Amino acid sequence: MYRREFLQSTVLTPAIFGVCRGATAPMRIRIEEVRFSYEDFLYRTPYRFGGQTVDRVTLLNVDCTVATGPGRISRGFGSMTMGNAWSFPSTTMYYDTTLGAMKALAERIARITGGYRDAGHPVDINCDLEPQFLQAAAEVSHELKLAEPIPKLCTLVTASPFDAAIHDAYGKAMGVSSYLTYGSDCMPYDLSHYLGADYRGEYLSRYVLPKPAARMALYHSVGASDPIVASDIRTRIGDGLPETLPEWIRYNGLRRIKIKLAGNDLAWDLARVTEIDRAVAETQAQRGVAEWFYSLDFNEQCPNVEYLLEFLRRLKERTGQGFARIQYVEQPTARDLKTDRANVMHAAARLRPVVIDESLTDIESLMLAREMGYSGAALKACKGQSQVLLMAAAAQKHKMFLCVQDLTCPGASLIHSASLAAHIPGVAAIEANAREYVPAANKPWEERFPGIFKVRDGLMDTSGLNGPGLGAV
Repeated sequence: MYRREFLQSTVLTPAIFGVCRGATAPMRIRIEEVRFSYEDFLYRTPYRFGGQTVDRVTLLNVDCTVATGPGRISRGFGSMTMGNAWSFPSTTMYYDTTLGAMKALAERIARITGGYRDAGHPVDINCDLEPQFLQAAAEVSHELKLAEPIPKLCTLVTASPFDAAIHDAYGKAMGVSSYLTYGSDCMPYDLSHYLGADYRGEYLSRYVLPKPAARMALYHSVGASDPIVASDIRTRIGDGLPETLPEWIRYNGLRRIKIKLAGNDLAWDLARVTEIDRAVAETQAQRGVAEWFYSLDFNEQCPNVEYLLEFLRRLKERTGQGFARIQYVEQPTARDLKTDRANVMHAAARLRPVVIDESLTDIESLMLAREMGYSGAALKACKGQSQVLLMAAAAQKHKMFLCVQDLTCPGASLIHSASLAAHIPGVAAIEANAREYVPAANKPWEERFPGIFKVRDGLMDTSGLNGPGLGAV
């Protein structure tokens, strides 16, 4: 189904709740209380991507209490990095300004969510609330007199821990993983209600695994300013963690490397990938490893698709083996697809899967991306459990390449992201950057979830992510 057909086949309006069917179906939940708090961490080393450098993170933590019947309650928890540098990039406003706008929006979202009185399934609650969140973002932008309005992507990121907390509470109320609550016994509507007639009779349970994949391949990110080899280091951090790419490869047994590129400097991009490929090849040869992969992330900095095609052509000339190791290319051009229709990806996607990330904010954007030749989607927990599951279902329906990436998510947010990756069929790999840049935020979680936070053989052990709720607490 193409985007125009999708828009004609379904009405994008909030869901109207119905009673869950099935003799064993739980009651619909009603939100009773929402509380939120923040945690702040400095990075151990700056992370450069998309022409900007990030050296700190603010986590938004949400606790949600829901009623499942008279006198019966359940509590859920969600957490997400606010990620304003990525979700609300600006050339006219400072970091603190955009972060402050997100905090003001979080307060408004908490009030809206806490005041919601209809009962339903978490997916339907989110569908009902999202238009109100977007309206709140417009109001906050106006009240704060922001030079640029809060984008939809930023609104999704801010709302995502609230949505996660509701899903978590729902699963815990039933005493099962939240991924077992997406079938006809729990959801009052099939997917045609959300995605159109092509999905009639299908439920989200068709597109998620009842048990998590035991292991997920992990992508290690190399920021645009990260040292590659020892001679690139000016001053060592000296905290006991690796500081060069070969050190990280040996430390975690890595076989997948994500390379952040400039996108506006062809010579630099070619030299960067060539240098990384040389260092990785030498290290893997020493380890006796014959197969590994790269992903290339331009963070929408390429001026046009011709830049990407020229880059790939020249890279193949320089290092045919390095080119062959590219598993996928991520978001090469600007995120606003509607105003960038000329940059179609058909030719590039014939060479390697080209996935959208910043562009992916709803089903309509996914359908538009397909029309424009994108062949894959980068799923992220920071876009909201409800919406990501719907987008994952549509992407699978259309046989698109799938990967799960994080927003340098530490702690509970990484557990949420890992669980999402492990429960969606066909996901190629998961990204987990906090272990590199903000390991202090992971510390409280490491002993409880060693498989997630202690990577071995380039794999994350996700076999234990089948507890009640989303699995974090």
